[in-house]
Amino acid sequence: MASVFTRIVRGEIPAYKVAENDRFLAFLDIDPLREGHTLVIPKVEVDYLFDLDDATLGDILLFSRDVARKIATVVPCARIGVSVIGLEVPHAHVHLVPIDRIDDMDFGKARPKFSPDQFALLAQRIRNA
Repeated sequence: MASVFTRIVRGEIPAYKVAENDRFLAFLDIDPLREGHTLVIPKVEVDYLFDLDDATLGDILLFSRDVARKIATVVPCARIGVSVIGLEVPHAHVHLVPIDRIDDMDFGKARPKFSPDQFALLAQRIRNA
């Protein structure tokens, strides 16, 4: 059965896309730690980030860097934090989170809520950055 991320890639599930090319997709996390929290995935379904082939592993980081730079121009923050947990969805992915303090990357704390319109506007702003 395809992962939820593969279903997003296929267009079966909607997502607030911020960047895409033929190999990777970046979209807003719908349960974000902070405004601008973005997930970057390879379009090929591989469960674990470190099971990606060398070229894809290197290229996902380069793609993530470009996305992070766009997020930083739109969402005020000190840095873009990067996290790879790999337990939530069986599809390799990188979390990009705008942060000001280390505890902004705490996946156990309460999360902000955004409306569909807020997500859509933010995704558009990041895409256009």
